[in-house]
Amino acid sequence: MAVTVQEKAKVIVDHQRGQGDTGSPEVQIALLTARINGLNDHFKTNVKDHHSRRGLLRMVSRRRKLLDYLKTRNTDSYRVLIDKLGLRK
Repeated sequence: MAVTVQEKAKVIVDHQRGQGDTGSPEVQIALLTARINGLNDHFKTNVKDHHSRRGLLRMVSRRRKLLDYLKTRNTDSYRVLIDKLGLRK
């Protein structure tokens, strides 16, 4: 369910702009996507867990806002990122 430290480090290395970058929109979106995918697996077994579903919706909303920000600032990076993560739109 939760993203392990090793998985998080791998996601950061794969999406960072430069050495030591952990706060760029690309990294934040990739980390949120990893957490969202983990929660999707959780909901397949725990259908009635509505409290966690609210947290999932907040993460999806935060990721959408970051994607909109990235799209306005750097369209090329936005397109590369959604292709790499396999997101729609």
